[in-house]
Amino acid sequence: MSKLGVYLCLVAGLLSYNSFAQQDTTKGKWEFKGLSSLSFTQVALSNWNGGGQSALSANGLGAYNAKYVHGDETWENTLNVAFGIQNNEENGTRKTDDRIEFVSKYGRKAFKKWDYTSILNFRSQFQPGYNYPADAEKIKISDWMAPGYLNLSIGLENKPYEWLTIYISPVSAKTTFVLDPGLSAKGAFGVDTNETMRVEIGGLFKLAVDAKIAENVQYTSSLELFSNYVESPENIDVNWDNLFAFKINEYLSASFSLTVIYDDDIKLPIDTNDDGETDYSAPRTQLRQVLSLGVQYKF
Repeated sequence: MSKLGVYLCLVAGLLSYNSFAQQDTTKGKWEFKGLSSLSFTQVALSNWNGGGQSALSANGLGAYNAKYVHGDETWENTLNVAFGIQNNEENGTRKTDDRIEFVSKYGRKAFKKWDYTSILNFRSQFQPGYNYPADAEKIKISDWMAPGYLNLSIGLENKPYEWLTIYISPVSAKTTFVLDPGLSAKGAFGVDTNETMRVEIGGLFKLAVDAKIAENVQYTSSLELFSNYVESPENIDVNWDNLFAFKINEYLSASFSLTVIYDDDIKLPIDTNDDGETDYSAPRTQLRQVLSLGVQYKF
């Protein structure tokens, strides 16, 4: 069977599995929780001999969860969004953070602490992203659904502790979308030149943490490891999200997020002598961290 055939079978299985999960919801129980955070930073300079630039930045963060429990069945939906911008005198307005992730997970009791589980995971961004080389026009490097990721998997999940979840999937489909024509023509994000999607069939391991590590400190983490069975299975794709949420009082808060990504199929430009020219491209570890202080609402 072709990759596409396996992919379509997996999609059909997930849809039927999740449609069964939504039956007879009148007797179940929904649980909702969420976190919204908004922060601003302003620097205003006038005749300042120490140097610098006036700047204004804003960052928004949202993490929301809806969980349905009915007997041995659980259906959980999670939405994480973040967006940040900065404006200064020299560079104008630029994006500093941009992400959207939606996860829908259905589980049914299997044996002991293990559940049969299916997961749908979608990731992308809201706005275009650019590189800003010196003395040159900005270069578009990303956009909505460029890349976009849709992961579908079936496996077993274990929750040995209230704060720890372990998920193992021997059958997982990872689909990468590049719907922007310009980026597709460049073969960006591991998709073949002038193609709009790439399907990989492999195995998935996921480790999730949601723990209260101090009175006013909450830590959430999600580590995903994916291996393509067909092409270079030894090259593991890594996606690791971390969020520390600090509560100062009822409304003020601080947060620190760190994301680590490694994908052997994504080739990033490398300038070995700092002359502004790309010498070659190769996979590299991607890091993003955001520290913010602002207003928070939690429910």
